[in-house]
Amino acid sequence: MSRSAHPAGPRHADVLPEGHYTAPAEDLNALDPKVWARTVGRDADGVVTVGGIPVTQLAEEYGTPAYLLDEADFRERARAWRTAFGDDADVFYAGKAFLSRAVVRWLDEEGLNLDVCSGGELATALSAGMPAERIAFHGNNKSPEEIERAVRAGVGRIVLDSFQEIVRVAHIAQSLGKRQRVQIRITVGVEAHTHEFIATAHEDQKFGIPLAGGQAAEAVRRALKLDGLEVIGIHSHIGSQIFDMSGFEVAAHRVVGLLKDIRDEHGVELPEIDLGGGLGIAYTSDDDPREPHEIAKALTEIVTRECEAARLATPRISVEPGRAIVGPTAFTLYEVGTVKPLEGLRTYVSVDGGMSDNIRTALYDAEYSVALASRTSDAEPMLVRVVGKHCESGDIVVKDAFLPEDLAPGDLIAVPATGAYCRSMASNYNHALRPPVVAVRDGAARVVVRRETEEDLLRLDVG
Repeated sequence: MSRSAHPAGPRHADVLPEGHYTAPAEDLNALDPKVWARTVGRDADGVVTVGGIPVTQLAEEYGTPAYLLDEADFRERARAWRTAFGDDADVFYAGKAFLSRAVVRWLDEEGLNLDVCSGGELATALSAGMPAERIAFHGNNKSPEEIERAVRAGVGRIVLDSFQEIVRVAHIAQSLGKRQRVQIRITVGVEAHTHEFIATAHEDQKFGIPLAGGQAAEAVRRALKLDGLEVIGIHSHIGSQIFDMSGFEVAAHRVVGLLKDIRDEHGVELPEIDLGGGLGIAYTSDDDPREPHEIAKALTEIVTRECEAARLATPRISVEPGRAIVGPTAFTLYEVGTVKPLEGLRTYVSVDGGMSDNIRTALYDAEYSVALASRTSDAEPMLVRVVGKHCESGDIVVKDAFLPEDLAPGDLIAVPATGAYCRSMASNYNHALRPPVVAVRDGAARVVVRRETEEDLLRLDVG
């Protein structure tokens, strides 16, 4: 069913085509560990718990909707990526997935670097004490003010995204009496197996400098001549929510080919290659993501093999997991407001949040799981669509899932794997108040990003 087949918007009330959704799970009370954060379970009363705390208690104390973040799981996943790649590679957490000062401190303590892509993200990183030399600054249109702040702070690398930016960064660095370490982001023409809007290495998109037509080679040639720049490597990112490693293999082959051309023309072997991030996570039980050690082994072998064939020294590898670290570590807790059965179609379950706290379903046609969280139930499963309270027919949180038939207003439901991009992309549509992020660990909970208030909204409205 096309999401854009009708000029008035998605035809959400159509009867689903056969096979559009899977059959209900045998046990609707079960929580698939592949989808949920690692400390999530149910207590003796059937209430979902995280970090040893029942969600009913968390809802009473912090309200709903709320993002509940499993701090122990976050740290464990960050550590797993650091361990998998070892001391001969660099792991940069992609801050765009979710960033707060608490997260920055966790990353610092676990030995990860940080990738930022705006002045706001850079400010958050620096204010929380992340050493500037462990920060990479990304973005396809960095302002002169952002670049100057990054250079003054001493960020470890700036990723150059265009010919204009090559000159811009070089000029600013030279005017400050500095030589800025940079990578050049290229697009290698790989069509990642993902949604069109999050595939980022084909030529027809805004990121990077195309490899095709010699443009990337020309960018490197120009950058090498500028005194304000120290070119340390090539950056390539092929997309997001990717499970198939074949795209990385093609990308590595083409990046190494460029490195060989650079050596042959300029006599320089660039020491680093950044393969980006984009590794997928499990949003539903059908997803089958790879573990960090599998990814590290595969990427290392791919780059090593390509470099040996090109008779190049193997460069230092960098990767940028964001979603793969934070995505599975959080879930969103909602309270059910209305339950509206539509005979012959499905039941619409309206919650107290929606597209303002999770835009991904509307934006990317993303799929999520959902579970009754405040109790268990032996009722028969019913096909539901979990929707929000906003004035849009496309305000959908979970398109198609099964919940117990006795679901009622006041019940709590939870949507897992919302740690990445949900809070980062949250909005004030309909003047909604963005939910808090509550970190839970070892039986204790604390707010790391507070809930917005009406005073916050009105403070910005200067009349």
